[in-house]
Amino acid sequence: MTILVTGATGLVGERLVPRLVEAGFKCRVLLRAGKQVPANVEGVTGDILNVSTLDQATQGVSAVVHLASVFRTQDMDLIWKSNLDGTRNLIAAVKSNSPDAPFIMASTAHVYPADNPHPGREDDVVDPQHAYPASKVAAERELSASGLNWAVLRFPFIYGDGDGHLEALPQHVGSWHPAQRMSTIHHRDIASAMLMALNGAMDGRIVNIADDAALSVSELVGATGAKVPSSSEPLANPWYLTMDVSRARSLGFRPTVSTVLEAQRNGLL
Repeated sequence: MTILVTGATGLVGERLVPRLVEAGFKCRVLLRAGKQVPANVEGVTGDILNVSTLDQATQGVSAVVHLASVFRTQDMDLIWKSNLDGTRNLIAAVKSNSPDAPFIMASTAHVYPADNPHPGREDDVVDPQHAYPASKVAAERELSASGLNWAVLRFPFIYGDGDGHLEALPQHVGSWHPAQRMSTIHHRDIASAMLMALNGAMDGRIVNIADDAALSVSELVGATGAKVPSSSEPLANPWYLTMDVSRARSLGFRPTVSTVLEAQRNGLL
């Protein structure tokens, strides 16, 4: 079984691909020119924004794991081109070359409104205004209407395996309320969810993937050895960046790393 993986050298892909290989999958990765091919995989030079490179990448694949996206940049055009147009290009190539291949796309908890009255649910009406989540919602809709066998996995804050993401958090939440909570997921459990999706457990669904406890900014930053300023002011949007994981649990997903604090105790950060 050959899986095409986009975004294989990114935060998630770099840690997911070796786990897919370990699970027995043959991985083909789409890489820009000059990028080093990861060990034990097939590399194809191309770009989701360069349509002419996608035929070779998608020919004869058994599944697609689409991780490639653009997030932290001020270039709004690049965000929309990469996250929406790039996904459209990839969908078209898969439809032409491997129409029976399941197409699994990574998305984000940022799609849910900040003022949600509950943790984000997959059936919530979402209409984000910022470019990154808005482009991901648009790409989700393109995929669900494509006629392909699809699944969308919405991930919260991702950490672990020495990725440095948690350690960088204090730089991004300096003005946040210390009691604001965020759902999280360890790279190990991203792999677990992807393996379930590749086996068909999430076909035709959007699924929130998160661990067992959304921790506060104070707790998350504290796990890095840093601190955030204390506050007793009321918390305006208590459900922002938290996700309801009832659907994932009903489908059989159970995190192996239940919380960031467990990961810290067990040396998994």
